[in-house]
This record gives sequence, C-alpha cells and structure tokens, in this order.
Amino acid sequence: MLEEFFRRSKRIRGPLAFHLPGFATSLKEEDYADASVKAKLWCLGDLGRWMKRKGLTVANLCEPRVEAFVRSHQRAGRGDLRTLKQFRDSLRKRGAILDRKLSCDRSPLAKILGRYERYLRSERGLVAVTILNYEAYVRKFLGERFRKGPFHFSEVKPSDISSFILRHGPTMSPRTAQVMTTAFRSFFRFLFQNGKLKADLAASVPAVPDWRQSTVPKYLTSEEVECMLRVCNRRTATGRRDYAILLLLARLGLRAGEVVALELDDVDWRAGEILIRGKGLRHERMPLPAEVGKALTSYLRHDRPPCRTRRVFVRVRAPRRGFCSHKALTSIVKRALLRADLHPALKGAHLLRHSLATSMLRSGATMAEIGEVLRHRTPNTTEIYAKVDFDGLRSLVHPWPLGGGQ
Repeated sequence: MLEEFFRRSKRIRGPLAFHLPGFATSLKEEDYADASVKAKLWCLGDLGRWMKRKGLTVANLCEPRVEAFVRSHQRAGRGDLRTLKQFRDSLRKRGAILDRKLSCDRSPLAKILGRYERYLRSERGLVAVTILNYEAYVRKFLGERFRKGPFHFSEVKPSDISSFILRHGPTMSPRTAQVMTTAFRSFFRFLFQNGKLKADLAASVPAVPDWRQSTVPKYLTSEEVECMLRVCNRRTATGRRDYAILLLLARLGLRAGEVVALELDDVDWRAGEILIRGKGLRHERMPLPAEVGKALTSYLRHDRPPCRTRRVFVRVRAPRRGFCSHKALTSIVKRALLRADLHPALKGAHLLRHSLATSMLRSGATMAEIGEVLRHRTPNTTEIYAKVDFDGLRSLVHPWPLGGGQ
C-alpha cells in the first residue's frame, strides 16, 4: 500500500524524498497504522518543499530550522513537531546528519557539577531523574552564593545554606523542600569527601518537618483489592496486560518504576523467580506466585505485540516500546479503581504496596517480614505500618486516670 502511495504522490518529492521510504519502513516496524504513516509523510513533504524554497539540504536540517518550519506553518495546521523530531532521529541513526557538538563547557561550575554527577551515578547509584533534580538545586544555590565569581567552597557558611532554604522553601511543597535539603546534604558530603571543605556542612542543612508519621498510611482492604482485580476487563489485550501489572503491584508490592523496568530476561520460569531492578541499582530476586506467573504467561503468549524492546510491558499504540515512566502505571491503577467504584485518598500505584503491607500485618506478619517483602533497607521505613495495627495498639492503651477518688 505504501509503495503505491510513494509511486503516485508528487507532494513528497524534493530534498527529503530519498530518505522517506526508509523512515516509513521504520514506522511500520513500530506498528504504526498506514493512515498514521501517510499523515507523517505528508508533513515531511511540506517540510521538503519548504527546504527547497530556502535552498536547504538534509545536512542543514538542524533543530532550529525545524522549529522555524513549524512556526511558519502553524496557521495552516501543519508541521507536527513530534513527527519532525522522529524524522531527525531516524536520519541521525542512519548517519545522514550529524549533530554539531556543542562547545565543551569548561567553566568551574560545569566541572564541579560533572564530578558530582559521576559521584551520584557511580557511587550512590541514583537514577537520571534524581540526579537532574539534585543538580538543579545545587546549581541555583551556587549561582546565588557566588554569582559569576570563583567558587571558593571554603567560604560557604551554615548561614548561607539556611538563608537559601528559608528564602525558597516557603514557595515549595514540603516534599519538594525535602528533596532540596537532601540534595544539599548529598552535595556538601561530596565536597567534604573530596577535600573541598574542611568541615562537613551536611550536618548544618536544616531539616524540613516530616509529618509522614502523623497520618495512617492509605490502603485498600483485602476485599477491595480483590474487587479491583475482579472487575479488570480481561476480554481485551489491554485489559489482560493491565491485569498482569495490577497483580505484580498487589501480590509482590513492587514499585511502579520496578514494573516499568521489568525485562523479558528477568523472569526465570524454571526457578519460579523474578528479578527486581530496585532503588539504588539494587537487583533482588523474588518468588513468582503462580497467579502472577499465569497472568504474565497469558499476556506474553497472546497479547504482547512483536517489537524490538526487551521490556515486558509494551504500549498498546505505536510506537511499540516500553512505558516511558511510572505515570502510565498510575493511570492503570486509577482506571481500575474507577471500575471498582473505589475512591481512596491515594490513587497511585503505591496504594497497592501499602495495601499489601497492611494485609500482611493484619494476617500476623512481623515488621521484619514485611520489610523483607517490600525490600526496605532500614526498619524505620517499615515502622509506619505499625499504625494500622489497631488491635495491637488497643492492647497498649492504659485507662485514663480518674481524679477525685472516682
């Protein structure tokens, strides 16, 4: 069908014509529908004619020129920026264009942040998103403290840190402010270990009040979890995929990111185990319950589309690849709760992790056993679940003393 489209269409001829068939083939390999491929080719045909008028070649197709094309065609409703970026990525993979290397930033700030990034990645095992968040706060602090002058870290005082936090903290949510202070403790500990500071200023970073122990963890009862699983629509491929995801969350207490990162080779079917890629680059094996294994087998055999990615769970729509982030799983859990007519205060994937811990506690499991299943590093992380053991807490309550001889 696409061959006929290329033979008849004259609009897609021009400086890009040689590269469009290869791009169309790559789209088909990612399971795009013919109509979607044609729409993208029309967009690129418009780009090709615009390049011809401007006297541009494929080698000149840099990102600023792509954005200029989009701006010039906005009124006509054309110039899909996503399609154009896809096309540039395709050209780059085929070696048709080379991105110009940006001039290396050799500033003192870039050097220290580069070393800090390597420290976070190799020694602390943090993921890219966390590293970017930490660097953003550190960059802002150093920019305000030293302006454009040289970075004499020995001049940093505890009052500089507290003043920055007091100035910016009120504009953030408590959770965001906690991330900021964690980033500062990490950075000053890094400077101290590398001899940039004579004293460890990490201890001088003020703490943001953490009220996580002031409330009871949000959870579903065992009956509500079973109801949510029962109403999952397993008559469709999407429903069967979502059912397998929900079982991993509900039966193993996995974090959303751990389910997203799950790969085909992580499931050891003979041993009945599954490899979990957890926080801090920790890899741990967990037993694979028969119920979860059955749902995974059904999805992999009948519903997972053919694709190049090794991720277990794949997008239903093109491009066929794994989920980009944990947000996709949050949406899956929200839809499942809505179908079950459940309306808890917490609606994310972590709700099922809390629910598993609560169910285990009420079934007689110890805190150590719960922490082992949830793979907590310290007992302090697990202790919050003691608050939902209402029967146990009642046994500790003493009668209120009555005065006046009553």
